[in-house]
Amino acid sequence: MRVRGRIDDNQKEVVSQLRKLGVSVAITSMLGKGFPDFICGYMGKNWMIELKDGAKSKSRKTLTEDEAKFFNDWKGQVDKCESLDDICKVIGIILF
Repeated sequence: MRVRGRIDDNQKEVVSQLRKLGVSVAITSMLGKGFPDFICGYMGKNWMIELKDGAKSKSRKTLTEDEAKFFNDWKGQVDKCESLDDICKVIGIILF
């Protein structure tokens, strides 16, 4: 079970960079119960993102039981990403 409010070490930097790219970011990690870490808005669309720290071990990047249940049960879009590059690919931002 996820501890509410716990964030991955890379979240602050990734969110900062997304905002510099013009992406709206609403932090939702405090909701717990497997809900993704944040919602991104860009060019009239929204994406729910579960951020894992790509620098961590494989076991630390695995979805928790609650996250896996959310991913399985959710009828819309939700993505697991490990970096700014991963999120940009999902959203459709090309980084040079």
